[in-house]
Amino acid sequence: MLEERILSRVIRGCMDDFLKLSPCKEHDIPGPQPGKRYMLYMHIPFCERLCPYCSFNRFPFAEDRAKPYFENLRTEMRMLADRGYDFDSVYIGGGTPTIMIDELCKTIDLAREMFSIKEVSSETNPNHLIPEYLEKLEGRVQRLSVGVQSFDNGLLKQMGRLEKYGTNEEIFERIKVASPYFQSMNVDMIFNFPAQTEEMLITDLAYVLESGATQTTFYPLMASPSVERSLAATVGAVDYSREAHYYDIIWHALTEGGFSMSSAWTFDRSAGDMIDEYVVDYEEYPALGSGGITYLNGKLYVNTFSVTDYNELIPAGKLSVKDEQTFSLHNRMRYRFMMQLFGLRLDKKQFKEDFGMSVERGLPAEMAFMSAVGAFDVNNDEEITLSPKGRYLLVAMMRQFFIGVNNLRDQARAKLTGFERELIFGDGKNCAAAPEISVGSPLL
Repeated sequence: MLEERILSRVIRGCMDDFLKLSPCKEHDIPGPQPGKRYMLYMHIPFCERLCPYCSFNRFPFAEDRAKPYFENLRTEMRMLADRGYDFDSVYIGGGTPTIMIDELCKTIDLAREMFSIKEVSSETNPNHLIPEYLEKLEGRVQRLSVGVQSFDNGLLKQMGRLEKYGTNEEIFERIKVASPYFQSMNVDMIFNFPAQTEEMLITDLAYVLESGATQTTFYPLMASPSVERSLAATVGAVDYSREAHYYDIIWHALTEGGFSMSSAWTFDRSAGDMIDEYVVDYEEYPALGSGGITYLNGKLYVNTFSVTDYNELIPAGKLSVKDEQTFSLHNRMRYRFMMQLFGLRLDKKQFKEDFGMSVERGLPAEMAFMSAVGAFDVNNDEEITLSPKGRYLLVAMMRQFFIGVNNLRDQARAKLTGFERELIFGDGKNCAAAPEISVGSPLL
């Protein structure tokens, strides 16, 4: 699709321009603004298996590093409370947050004690959908998201997931058992694998529809530079030319199967309001943990990607912020434009109130292009909503945006030294364990 190629090229250029990190002058972030709602993001960078498509901060699990990490995460949480922050929502991503279930539960319990938490979202892997874990998470976690990626055994084997996480039928049965424990059970899927056929995708959709999951996210495969080589060596080179067609198959199958859209790639049938991409409801959020990325007051703050440094900084009374980047007003407006449309509706009155100008005046080129290609269904004085074509273009935009964010992560990851660098950049002998793609994880 010509429009997709144009958008991808433009967004790639924009991301290269404004996601360039500079050293942070202080190991700190600004305090909260009165009356503003914030979500808290926590990052757990440990996994049992490293997946070839994942660009998030992650390391092979080692208990002697993970246990103090959880203790320091709770200490860092207290630091935010001391700065005056309160939260009604927590998102725990990774990595694999459930890698040490008791430590995770202690962390959630402390968050509920310290803040006005109403909902907790956490990611996990299929092998952790067992009664021992589910019983501990019940009541503590309202929304659990499990990284499945595909129900095709051939693709699971390609990704190195079959042996560790089980066959399609084993994963399917675990989801059916786990769903009643949670207010929302989300199944993370990936589409447009090089070896994936239409029949495979249709089968994946059938499994999701029958699994009992109340929500699903279908992410397009994202070939960011840091994972292109491992992707090509395992699942093959990505072909974006069929992405729109596959997305159309997904949209029809899920909406006809009783799901409604919560975002451009999230589908829900619970009639609830807990969705996979927290940035739709919370534009600003502090992030805890190694590899966490904070967005506050139009500025990014990136925490150290070194677990060793993290476990030294926090006991010394410092936040783990290492790098920063300030967005211009124009880029802040672009970010709002993309994120609200990704959530299927842009509030034009709110945009004008927050930025002091209309979206037409602030983003004339963006508005002209999206209007010309038929991306809008409604465009009046109150709001903008998306046409079917517009929904796919937002998927393509977000795919390219995430690739750009992964480039930012690469900048931070490049600073790793010693054995941590060897774990990630070595010959692979030590890299048999790490996380799943979790695009609902720190979006920025």
